[in-house]
Amino acid sequence: MKLIFHYIRKHLGSFIAAMIFLCIEATADLLQPTFMGYIVDNGVKDANIGQIMYYGAIMLGIAAVGAFSAVMRNIFSCRTSQYIGKELRGDIYRKVQTLSFENIDRLQPSSIITRITNDVTQIQDFTSSSMRIMIKMPITCIGAIALIIIKTPQQIPVMIVTLILAAIIIMANMKLGYPRFSNLQKKLDKLNNVSREFLTSIRVVKAFNAEGQEQEKFEAASENLSKASISTMRIMAIFPALINLVVNLGIVVLLWITQSQASSEIGQIMAAVNYMTQVLFALSMVSSIFNTAVRAMASSKRVSEIMEEVPAQLSPKTPIFPNIKGEISFEHVHFSYAGSSRESLNQIDFHIMPGETLGIIGPTGSGKTTLVNLVPRFYDATKGKVLIDGHNINTIDEQTLRTAVAVVPQKALLFTGTILDNLRWGKRDATEEEITRAAKIACADTFVTAMKDGYNTQLGQGGVNLSGGQKQRLSLARALIRNPRILILDDCTSALDASTEATVLTGLRKQAKDMTVLLISQRISTVMRADRILCMENGTVQGLGTHQELLAQCPTYQAIYASQIGGGTNG
Repeated sequence: MKLIFHYIRKHLGSFIAAMIFLCIEATADLLQPTFMGYIVDNGVKDANIGQIMYYGAIMLGIAAVGAFSAVMRNIFSCRTSQYIGKELRGDIYRKVQTLSFENIDRLQPSSIITRITNDVTQIQDFTSSSMRIMIKMPITCIGAIALIIIKTPQQIPVMIVTLILAAIIIMANMKLGYPRFSNLQKKLDKLNNVSREFLTSIRVVKAFNAEGQEQEKFEAASENLSKASISTMRIMAIFPALINLVVNLGIVVLLWITQSQASSEIGQIMAAVNYMTQVLFALSMVSSIFNTAVRAMASSKRVSEIMEEVPAQLSPKTPIFPNIKGEISFEHVHFSYAGSSRESLNQIDFHIMPGETLGIIGPTGSGKTTLVNLVPRFYDATKGKVLIDGHNINTIDEQTLRTAVAVVPQKALLFTGTILDNLRWGKRDATEEEITRAAKIACADTFVTAMKDGYNTQLGQGGVNLSGGQKQRLSLARALIRNPRILILDDCTSALDASTEATVLTGLRKQAKDMTVLLISQRISTVMRADRILCMENGTVQGLGTHQELLAQCPTYQAIYASQIGGGTNG
C-alpha cells in the first residue's frame, strides 16, 4: 500500500478537496434522521404544519448541500484516481525500458502486460473507491453510532456486540481474501501467457495440426482461472451477507428493547433505526471496499516487484562517450544465462578491425546469437571483457553504444504504421535520399515502389501483409538508415533466395565499406563473402580465418561445408 500512498501524495490537493466535500456530504447524511425525528415528534404527532415546514425546509437545505458535495467529491476523486492510474502506467512503462533482457525474461512479458493494465486498474479502482466510499463509511458509521448512543443510551450494549461481530467478519474477510486475490492474479498471468504464446506461434500450431493440444493448454489455464475466481467470489459473496445479517439482527434487538418507550419518543426511535440502517450500509460497504482493498494490495505488490526490480545491467557511474569506429575485441569471454549452470559461451577470444566483415557460422545452439548480443550490451559477459575501440563496453554510455550499433534480427520486427514510419523508426529525421539509398542496398526499393501507395503503404501489426523476405529487407534498410559503425546481421537473409541475398550482401560491401559487420548465417554460401569466418560449436570457437583456412584446418567447418556443398575440402 506504500506505493498507492506515494502516488496519492503527488495529488494531495485534489485528494484533500475530495475529502473536504466527502466530510460535508457525510455530515449532511447524519443530520437527516435527526431532523426527521423532530418532524415526527414536534410536527406530525401534534399536526403542527409550521413545525413540519420548518424542519422540512432545513432537511431540504441539508440535502441540497449534501448533493452538491457528493458531485464535487466525485469530480475530485475521479480526477485524482485517473491521474494516479496514468502516472503509474507511465512509470511502470519507463521502468521496464530500463530493465535488461534478463530482467524481462524473468518477469515474463505477458505478466508485465497484466501488471500495466489489470493491476493498475485494480489500484485505480481502489483509489477512486477509497475517496468516494471507504473514507466516508467510517465517518458515517462512527457518527451514526455516536448519535444512537446520545439519543438512546440504552442501546450501547447492542451497538458494542454488533460492532465486535462486524469487526471479526471484516478481519476474517481480509485474511481469507488476500491470498485468494493474489492467486487469482497469478492464474490470470498464466492464461495471458498461454494466449500470447498461441497467437505468436499460430502458424506453427496450424502447420503441425496442433490446435487440439493448444486448446487443452488454454482450457486448463482457463479452468484454473475459473476455479480461482470462484474461490475468490465465494468470499466476496459470503461476508457482505454476514454483515447484513449481524446489523439487521441489531436493528431487531434495538426495536425490541425500545418497544416500551413512550409514544412521545417515536421520532427518536425512528432516528435511531435510521442511524442503525446507516451503520448497516456503512459496514456493508466497508466489507465490499475491503475486498477492493485486498485486490489492490495484491496488485500493488505485483507492481512494486517491477518498480523495485534492480536492472541486471547497471549503467556506468562515470560513462565515456567515444567516437566509435568499430573495432571489436572479445577477451576470455564466458557467458551463462540467469538461472542456468551451463555456459552458453566459453573462453571466446577474437579481434575485428574497423570496416571488417566477420562471418559467424555453427550448428544450431552453438552460441552465435548469444555472442553478438553481448556487443550492444543486451547481456553482460559473466567473465572476461568485450572491448569496442579498446574501451570496455561496460564503461561506454549506453545510448552512445547503441547509437553506433544496429541489429537486424532473423525474425524481422515491424510496427503498425506506414513503411516510411518503420524505416524512419531508428532515425526520425532521415531524408528521402537516405531512405531510398538504404532501401536500394537492401533490395527493398523495387517491391515498395511497385505498391499502390509506395512508401506510404500501411502495414498491419508485425507487417502481416508482407512476405518474410520483404520484412527482412525492410528491417535491414531500417538499420542501414542509421548509418551505424557496427552492423549485426543475425541470419537476417534466411528468407531471401540466393540471388537476392547475393545482391544485398554485394551492395552492402560496396556501399558500407567503413562499417564493421557481424554476419551470422547457417549457410556457407553466405559467410564465404566475409573477410574472415568465426566457426562455433557448443559455445566455443572452433576456428577463425578465411574460408580456405577453415576448410583446411577446422573439422566443424569442414562438416558444415560437406553437408551443404559437397564432400570436397578444397573449396
